[in-house]
Amino acid sequence: MLSAPRADLAPNTFAYEITPLVKPTGFREYDARWLFGPEINLLGVQALGLGLGTLIHEMGQKRIVVGHDFRSYSLSIKQALTIGLVAAGCEVLDIGLAVSPMAYFAQFDLDAPCVAMVTASHNENGWTGVKMGAQRPLTFGPDEMGRLKEIVLGGKWAQRPGGSLAHIAGVAERYIKDAADRVSLKRPLKVIAACGNGTAGAFAPKALRDMGVAVVVEMDCDLDFNFPRYNPNPEDSVMLHAMAEAVKTHGADVALGFDGDGDRCGVVDDEGEEIFADKIGLMLARDLSALHKDATFVVDVKSTGLYATDEVLKANGAKTVYWKTGHSYIKRKTAELGALAGFEKSGHFFFNPPIGRGYDDGLVAAAAILAMLDRNPDKKLSDLKKALPVAFTSLTMSPHCADEEKYGVVDEVVAEYEALAKAGGKILGRAITDLVTVNGVRVALEDGSWVLVRASSNKPELVVVVESTQSEADMRALFRDEVKPRLAKRPQVGAYNQEI
Repeated sequence: MLSAPRADLAPNTFAYEITPLVKPTGFREYDARWLFGPEINLLGVQALGLGLGTLIHEMGQKRIVVGHDFRSYSLSIKQALTIGLVAAGCEVLDIGLAVSPMAYFAQFDLDAPCVAMVTASHNENGWTGVKMGAQRPLTFGPDEMGRLKEIVLGGKWAQRPGGSLAHIAGVAERYIKDAADRVSLKRPLKVIAACGNGTAGAFAPKALRDMGVAVVVEMDCDLDFNFPRYNPNPEDSVMLHAMAEAVKTHGADVALGFDGDGDRCGVVDDEGEEIFADKIGLMLARDLSALHKDATFVVDVKSTGLYATDEVLKANGAKTVYWKTGHSYIKRKTAELGALAGFEKSGHFFFNPPIGRGYDDGLVAAAAILAMLDRNPDKKLSDLKKALPVAFTSLTMSPHCADEEKYGVVDEVVAEYEALAKAGGKILGRAITDLVTVNGVRVALEDGSWVLVRASSNKPELVVVVESTQSEADMRALFRDEVKPRLAKRPQVGAYNQEI
């Protein structure tokens, strides 16, 4: 019988070889992430499988899809997870190497209620994790993750007979066909497919060609888990700049960038300008709300304030709800409200029927963007972007802050802004008109500008975004003169991954 996990084991010791290691910090708000080796070992992953199997039995399920991304260690981690799931009495359907949306698709394709996708997404090498769900198309939220943590760390799992493992072929081909069938392009387009040497490189180019893209220029589509150029993260400036250069070099209509596990899509337009996903979402919302009157859209709190003021959306009867950042939160809220789509600034797009099945899928997002271009044959993507009201939005900036400290720091910042608003204080001369505190704090100013501070859900970091309705210089000032010095007062806050 596997013993309960410990959190104090060191690699290259006897105890590490015979005892599960699971650091509690790996259980995040809606998925699980660890550094493989120092924070979780293979026996710890087996314990995770036992705990997950126990939890889904509690939820009245046992049939589960598993897949893994392209990392040097992901296959062994999936196998250890599978051992635990089978021991817990689960019927495991292994689809092999996959992107996350392929695993979500397989839940429908194979009639399996549950999923466990081994992936570290866009995280640096060394990280691993699992995205889990037991009610398609949703993934776990804080309640399920809290219960899973309790079961695993307490060794409270139950071994059951009847577990099984089947290796399922053909899912990748059906997934690509399903994505490709969502659009049939008439307009000849040249598209950069940027995959950062991540898992999506095995699937995205073919899917784009099958959608009818006239010319697909493959960029870093060869799988290489060393990520020799940059991490496959279409929210990161390094990848976006490389996509922009490729557009200019090849004279492409658009560059579509996919993250390490293929559930996100980043966009660079025909002029080589990076378009953040919230602005792409606004363009899609304009396009789709003309076809689906009175549609509801869900966007995360990092997204542009233009959704609330856009005259085209108002004319089409569209309604927008701002909600918590995180793929699980936006996915759940989109389903709960029956929204047509949900958009997250990090590049997660969620489309409900008839466009998608409700889960985040980089290829379905790509199909929606290409279909929008097909419906506007006389306009370039840059034209659609220029038609939007002007707002200057920053990169997503993430200063280091330990998992044990980040939520406390954010609570302090929320309290400071609440006190400032109550006292009638101003930010760079502007009154505070609203505070959205569903996820950290989003401070709205009288001219429509805003600043956001929240805790990252899956890394030891804070998240900072600012937006100005006035100018790029004002946007930079909101960060430099307001948010950065406010956070700098706290010794728990470290260096930023990138700054404006």
